[in-house]
Amino acid sequence: MPTAQKKTPQEKNTEVVEKTVKKARKTAAAKTTAKKSAAKKTAAKTTRKSAPKTLVVVESPAKAKTIEKYLGKKYMVRASMGHLRDLPKSQFGIDVEHDFAPKYINIRGKGDLIKALKKDAKHADKIYLASDPDREGEAIAWHLAYILGLDPQENCRIVFNEITKPAIQAAVKEPYPINLDRVDAQQARRMLDRIVGYKLSPLLWRKIKKGLSAGRVQSVTVKLICDREKEIQAFVPEEYWTVGMKLKKERGAQFTAELATVDGKKLALHSKEETDALVEDIARQKLSVKEVKKRERRRNPVAPFTTSSMQQDASRKLGFTSRRTMMFAQQLYEGVELGRRGPVGLITYMRTDSTRLSDLALDEVRDYVGASFGADYLPEKPNVYAAGKKAQDAHEAIRPTSVENTPELMGKYLTRDQLRLYTLIWQRFVASQMTPAVFDTVSVSVAAGERYIARASGSTLKFAGFLAVYADNKKEKDVLLPELAAGEALSLVRLLPEQHFTEPPPRYNEASLVKTLEEKDIGRPSTYAPIIETILMRGYVVRQEKHFQPTDLGFLVNDMLEEHFKDIVDVQFTAGLENELDEIAEGKVDKNDLLRTFYEPFEKTLAKADEAIGEIEIPEEVSDVLCEKCGRNMVVKQGRYGKFLACPGFPDCRNTKPLLKDTGVPCPKCGGKIVERRSRRGQAFYGCENYPDCDYVTWDQPLLEKCPECGAFMLRHRYKNGRILPYCSNETCKTRIDHPINKEIEKSRARLEAKRAKEAAAAAEKAMQTEATT
Repeated sequence: MPTAQKKTPQEKNTEVVEKTVKKARKTAAAKTTAKKSAAKKTAAKTTRKSAPKTLVVVESPAKAKTIEKYLGKKYMVRASMGHLRDLPKSQFGIDVEHDFAPKYINIRGKGDLIKALKKDAKHADKIYLASDPDREGEAIAWHLAYILGLDPQENCRIVFNEITKPAIQAAVKEPYPINLDRVDAQQARRMLDRIVGYKLSPLLWRKIKKGLSAGRVQSVTVKLICDREKEIQAFVPEEYWTVGMKLKKERGAQFTAELATVDGKKLALHSKEETDALVEDIARQKLSVKEVKKRERRRNPVAPFTTSSMQQDASRKLGFTSRRTMMFAQQLYEGVELGRRGPVGLITYMRTDSTRLSDLALDEVRDYVGASFGADYLPEKPNVYAAGKKAQDAHEAIRPTSVENTPELMGKYLTRDQLRLYTLIWQRFVASQMTPAVFDTVSVSVAAGERYIARASGSTLKFAGFLAVYADNKKEKDVLLPELAAGEALSLVRLLPEQHFTEPPPRYNEASLVKTLEEKDIGRPSTYAPIIETILMRGYVVRQEKHFQPTDLGFLVNDMLEEHFKDIVDVQFTAGLENELDEIAEGKVDKNDLLRTFYEPFEKTLAKADEAIGEIEIPEEVSDVLCEKCGRNMVVKQGRYGKFLACPGFPDCRNTKPLLKDTGVPCPKCGGKIVERRSRRGQAFYGCENYPDCDYVTWDQPLLEKCPECGAFMLRHRYKNGRILPYCSNETCKTRIDHPINKEIEKSRARLEAKRAKEAAAAAEKAMQTEATT
């Protein structure tokens, strides 16, 4: 057996080197393979990322999130956050000499957003501009087209009335060019407002004080409120009397009638002496039923909401300001998270003057009414409602995107106020496609001798119809009359003479002001909320008990504008401008012609007014209250929530106090004066002037009137619907037994106790958390 030869050191070295080289080659090959694999993966990933996508630009992030879910991965949806370009704030921005050429600049703070949109646009195969479907939305799309380098004449614009999957998918299939006539109408509106605001406001600053503003529409709105206040101040009440009768047939319940005519003429009583003589004469007469008329009366359902009617109803029924109404409507339109369904747009576009409904919506709601209420509640044909004379009718009425999204199902996903508004919209939409309500009515004429005729009427609901869903503002309670027949004798239980005084026209509240602006064609429904907020913020009007009241400053500015700028505050002139803006949108009027017609006489009037008007001093109302910091007599100032006391030594002394209005009623606890105060939210309440030593406080207004039973002062409780209920302040008074105010007071106490318990529980929980952390 041969023996193995030993390797020399040189051979061993060579072997080691060869093994090392082999290993190195293997490692290098593996690394190369890995790199190639990684490169392939990266290339594939890059290819996927850079695959052509369609960019859709909307106005708000909430809307973008909802729409992206419906369009899928081939689309990227971004938000412009409203306008990206506008006229500069620091200068006039309109070149009058060169056909009113506007100078647009990128809005400060939007630079990063514009860069991001441009970057997304570079990687996009197509770009669609999906701003809101109104003139302002059209103008935003036009500005976006400029920023992103798009030709506005190309098919780059898409619109949808509701944020639902079918509506969005249909919109991207039918893009169209930007409507430049509508853009011009919006530009004309913006430039008219700029001309008035930037030319007239500096005049107010020079002549009255800094910080004031005038506006093409806001100044007319202030004038309406001032004119109404002047009517109220000039009003002289007239006394008149009515005579009620408590009547009874031989066997039957009592009922009430009202004296209507005397000797064939309408009742007209103007003094107690005249009324007493007439009452004495009626008491001697024989009474009998002269005539009984029975008929069936129908009340038709109301149209689905427009922007204006929604604002009015939300104000009346929910107590919402126009701003709050539009804010919640915007949220419902853009999309709300519905659990696993993700974000869903619950209502159609909320800026509309149309009462029109799509065929799809009509079919859906008719199916729902038939299935939920029965055939009697479903009209043979869909109910159609006429739009107003000035309605553009560009969009549908405001309605739910699906009638199956009932308020009961949506309740767990919405905030309290969102749900209240959504319920109103849903109910109004469903009710609009139901049958009329039917009432059985009876009208009775009662003869008292040969000279007097009294009338009584009764009404009972026979068939609810649309009232089964939507109780409108004309609330009617059943009024029952006993069964009566012509010639039947009646006996007089008692006569009820009552003194009245004619009342002045009421101050505007949110609903009535919006209604008036719409009727007079001042502004457009989408502008009502910002108009009202502006005049409140400028201190021209204040909101007192939900009614608008002009301030001294409001009167001062309005009187100056009326004297020197009649057209600016003229209702007809402003309405005419609105109509001309509509004609620009329809391509009938040239934008620059309108601006030139307005600007040239306005500029001349401005120059004359500047010379004619001297500096106007706002007189300060000096109070007898001394500033405890510097000893000066404090003066009355006007703030956003009403008047307050301020030290005239400002800025050296910045002391302020609430202005306490004496009610003239003594405090029942300590005998001090009960004064009117304001809460942090500007709401009036009443308390003792000796607070905190005396803690008497009430939300209800104390009256100088005394209780006829116990002599204590009366209080006036105002319900949310505007109804007023007077009651005795003495809780032990006989008149307070079973009085409706007792329930209201108990509710208030329960709410207060629940609030205090909640605050105590929160404080205890916080203390426990702090202790545990420590």
